[in-house]
Amino acid sequence: MSKTYALSHLKIVVPGDDPPQIQSSPHLERLAPYGDVVLYTDRPITSAEKVNRAKEADILINSRGMVNWTAPVLRQLPKLQMITTCSIGTDMIDLQVAKELGVVVCNQPGRTAPVVAEHAFGLMFALAKRTAFHTAETKAGRWNRIDNIFLRNKILGIVGTGNTGSEMIKLGQAIGMDVIAWTFHPSQEKADRLGIQYVSFEQLLQTADVISLHVKLTDESRHLINKKELELMKQEALLINCARGEVIQTDALVEALDAGRLSGAGIDVYD
Repeated sequence: MSKTYALSHLKIVVPGDDPPQIQSSPHLERLAPYGDVVLYTDRPITSAEKVNRAKEADILINSRGMVNWTAPVLRQLPKLQMITTCSIGTDMIDLQVAKELGVVVCNQPGRTAPVVAEHAFGLMFALAKRTAFHTAETKAGRWNRIDNIFLRNKILGIVGTGNTGSEMIKLGQAIGMDVIAWTFHPSQEKADRLGIQYVSFEQLLQTADVISLHVKLTDESRHLINKKELELMKQEALLINCARGEVIQTDALVEALDAGRLSGAGIDVYD
């Protein structure tokens, strides 16, 4: 199904810019020549709210990927031509139904890779150096000694070597970590370019001191880290997830942490 609209008559809707991202952008005015822009500063809660805001839209701009577009909602938006999301992931959009309806979906792969990798790197350091513990102890007027983890020469295991995973590899190498990796589709050319060795998933889990997840959410990667995988990890290992929450089975992770089978977890996203 194809749709054609005159640019001068487009209606562009930002259905929920919360937390603020687009409303403060100096580039917002650049959309004006292409159509009328309507921006909502709060997030729609119900499906009816989403439909009401988007029913006349030709283009939706999904700020931070915060608003979900399910099949029932999409089917009530007959004018919709495009959804563009200010994120890498598109898991908040029913892609099959969007395709069926002729709605183009655009994301921004790689745009935030350096930033996300730095965030994952920061979580690794916060865990290794026990930052939260020391902050709490200092605020309480105590100065207790606790061993931290020296990261140089430790093994950093990267799961997923796309844009973000590749950036994380560079950061790990920069501080003298030995980096190994696993991905669904490894290649020797990429291994040579990144200066790493691809290993089996099981070997990575068993040998890495820090495991950092950088895979997109698919049927293959959903609950990639579950009870079995957690039991393979070193007891002193650190687990970092800045990918998608459902890549880890949350209950299994909580159980492993409560049982002391992991040294710590840095979680930016959760199921």
